[in-house]
Amino acid sequence: MAEVVENFYGVYLLFCENPKYTGRTYIGFTVNPNRRIIQHNKGVKSGGAWRTSNKGPWVMVLVVHGFPNEISALRFEWAWQNPQKSRRLNSLPKKAAKEKKYDYCLRILSEMLLVGPWNRLPLTVRWLSAKHMKEFPPNRHPPLHMPITYGHVVSKKVNVVDSEKIDPDVSEILTCRLCNLSVNEEDKLTCLDNGCPLIAHIVCLAKRFLGQGGTSSVNEVIPVSGECPECSEQLLWGDLIRKKNGCYADLVPADESDLDKSE
Repeated sequence: MAEVVENFYGVYLLFCENPKYTGRTYIGFTVNPNRRIIQHNKGVKSGGAWRTSNKGPWVMVLVVHGFPNEISALRFEWAWQNPQKSRRLNSLPKKAAKEKKYDYCLRILSEMLLVGPWNRLPLTVRWLSAKHMKEFPPNRHPPLHMPITYGHVVSKKVNVVDSEKIDPDVSEILTCRLCNLSVNEEDKLTCLDNGCPLIAHIVCLAKRFLGQGGTSSVNEVIPVSGECPECSEQLLWGDLIRKKNGCYADLVPADESDLDKSE
């Protein structure tokens, strides 16, 4: 059964199985992987990219998802497509003459997941094709907070309902559990567990997580994860920010049909 993922933003890797073009690859962004692979195989007139048009069948081998918004995913897509132009990746060895393009794409991906800012995101690496699946090298395995999963995924949009809107009269009396000072909606973070009473300033909770050590170092200003001071649940910082939503209120999600035209 396919896993349902809310607010899906993913970057995928395609592999061409057409004997005439076998071995070719394509990297793209999508909010709906099942629809996107159909578009690629149908061609440009159906919304596919010109680079994949009339060269199928294409197989969506894997997708990296869990980005907080489409801008973050699109930046990851660009860097994966253009490693020699990315200042974070341009020091990596270029594609070797005998290195297959598919293996090169996986090598670059393994490096990307280990460097900032991507190594701090709550990403998931999902293999969609068992036939083309390969293991990451032992010393280039994704960070522990990035699971490697298998199987199909279904994207689901989540709309904010009126019942989730904050009553302004209530927000005025909220206080941070860590510093006991008042906290407004813009600066507030809550636990992923809706039953947990945690309310904290973003800065206060970040300092708390960084002070716990573990996956965070003293030289970092943004934590990777930490323990909720109320319920002791292990939390990923990226998941807390994604839940907040208000941090990305100025980023209006674009319709995938508009985004894919850039491919």
